[in-house]
Amino acid sequence: MEILRYTFFQNALIAVIILSIASAIIGTYIITRRLVAISGGVTHACFGGLGLGYCLGINPIITAALFAIGSSAGVEWMAGRYRIREDSAIAVVWSVGMAAGVIFVFMTPGYVPELNSFLFGNILTITLSDLIVFGIFTVVLITFFTLYYKKIIICAFDRDFARVSGLPVTFINYAMTVLVAVCIVLTIRLVGIMLLMSMFSLPQMTAEIFCRRFRQLVWISVAVSVVTCVAGLLLSTLGDVPCSAIIVTLMAAVFFISRLMKHIIVSQKPAQ
Repeated sequence: MEILRYTFFQNALIAVIILSIASAIIGTYIITRRLVAISGGVTHACFGGLGLGYCLGINPIITAALFAIGSSAGVEWMAGRYRIREDSAIAVVWSVGMAAGVIFVFMTPGYVPELNSFLFGNILTITLSDLIVFGIFTVVLITFFTLYYKKIIICAFDRDFARVSGLPVTFINYAMTVLVAVCIVLTIRLVGIMLLMSMFSLPQMTAEIFCRRFRQLVWISVAVSVVTCVAGLLLSTLGDVPCSAIIVTLMAAVFFISRLMKHIIVSQKPAQ
């Protein structure tokens, strides 16, 4: 427990809690809209932004955020304007973003040592300014969800009914798209590009085992995400293992154990 005295670990612990809450809320929305692949598409599109930032010598987080927002808004625009299937639009964004990232990285003079931290995550590099940004985003996210909770649910489950009912479907979809993109960019620092999709799917898959209502999914997802992320960070201090890999492993373990427990409980119930 002596490691808790170090500032860098305190920052990492606070960041893990904040980002796990935000990713659980965003992940529940993504699962509800059946757009799990969008997290992978936008995440890999961010690689193009990272490469551009390194190539131009500017903060790669800024360019990654621009790529993420642009790609996610592009998916929403193509699906709504040209009736292109969202999974097809995501595949285009995914491949183009990765291709652009590879080109920009190879155009960058010298070696890019920070690239591994974005690919696989490095939570121990979080600073106080990062925590402020994480906190502001999470507050904005929770506030938006609180104000438009019912409208978000209706738009997520049935956009056609929402349009007929006169709800601001376009505004809700684009606002959530931007929030998803920003959350992805911020969470990259935690688990990296390669493992990010698990943060937006495994806690929600575990929650779906026990409930189906949106509000309950959010709360259980937040609980699973916070517990596994904090446990993963603490366990990573016991050995030279990346925190992101342990977090994903714990999330997967919790999911399979929950599924097994539910199967045992159902199988023991007497037949009607």
